[in-house]
Amino acid sequence: MTSDDSTYNSPGAGPGRAGIVRAGVVQAAPVPFDPVATLRVVERWLSEAAERNRDLVVFPEAFIGGYPKGSAFGGVVGDRTTAGREEFARYWNGAVEVPGPVTDRLGELAAEAGTHLVIGVVEREYGTLYCTVLFFSDTGAFLGKRRKLMPTGAERMIWGFGDGSTLEVHPTKLGRLGAVICWENMMPATRMAMYAQGIELYCAPTADSRDSHHATMRHIAQEGRCFVLAANQCLRVGDFPPDHPTPYGDDPEQLISRGGSSIIGPLGEVLAGPVLDQEVLLTADLDMALITRARYDFDPVGHYARPDIFRLHVDTTVRRAVQTNDSLSASPSADLPNTFTPSRATPDDTTDMSILSQRSSGSLGHRP
Repeated sequence: MTSDDSTYNSPGAGPGRAGIVRAGVVQAAPVPFDPVATLRVVERWLSEAAERNRDLVVFPEAFIGGYPKGSAFGGVVGDRTTAGREEFARYWNGAVEVPGPVTDRLGELAAEAGTHLVIGVVEREYGTLYCTVLFFSDTGAFLGKRRKLMPTGAERMIWGFGDGSTLEVHPTKLGRLGAVICWENMMPATRMAMYAQGIELYCAPTADSRDSHHATMRHIAQEGRCFVLAANQCLRVGDFPPDHPTPYGDDPEQLISRGGSSIIGPLGEVLAGPVLDQEVLLTADLDMALITRARYDFDPVGHYARPDIFRLHVDTTVRRAVQTNDSLSASPSADLPNTFTPSRATPDDTTDMSILSQRSSGSLGHRP
């Protein structure tokens, strides 16, 4: 396990300014299909993060459960193989239930490290898997989850589609914390929905290590005037079980995912990374006061928006295939407030927001 020793210190930070968030991004390999072993990996990295006094640690997409890059799961148009079904069964068995024993342990690890934790998992619910991100406070409290809205390409064979009910930003003592997963970051409407909730710490767990994705991360930081924390795995053939089918050959040192994790400031400046081909804990000290200064000349859902011309509707209701009268009244969304107001708005002026959404009859925003 190695660490990036370059820590960004924002100029001019001091008393009377917004706080400093000591952030960390983990670029490492999990133990695919083995959540218990991967929890030990998480524990090691969180221990290092605690030694370096990190307030927030972000792990990659599908870190627990594994990102099965190169796997075909025996699927072709019009047919699925018996071997592919067995491969899917192993993948399903390595996924986690939310909440469940794995989420309980993650909460304990976050509390032991004294850090807010954001981590990608493969979540299972009945017969369906979801690419999900989990959020924990530094006391170990489970803050919520985000299910990936749009699996990319062959991911759609193995992952379901999340609905808009988890498309939310979590207010924390560090700032407004949220996540957008992998190529969701190229969905403008998804980004705008997060900006409308005042996101400040924009976590971007991914499986993309290309230069073009790093350019996307820089664009989002500058567009949203927020800090972006992009986390990807550094993964080799040898990290998978020997019997796992792979198109990448037999050399255990052959890289499957090169990493490319980074931390970006609210004007698009690179604060740490991107680092390729090695495991690393990227660190940066984030001066949250820089966000206000960055939004002086650009706010995509405020003074630089044109709600008289452009509007976006976001459906944040829970969508289930089967609903009974009882389940409608007991739906998770029934426990949420009917009206949400963004941090920059009062209940009386939410109708002027450039992005509108409804949860029942309410407007998009955050929990009080």
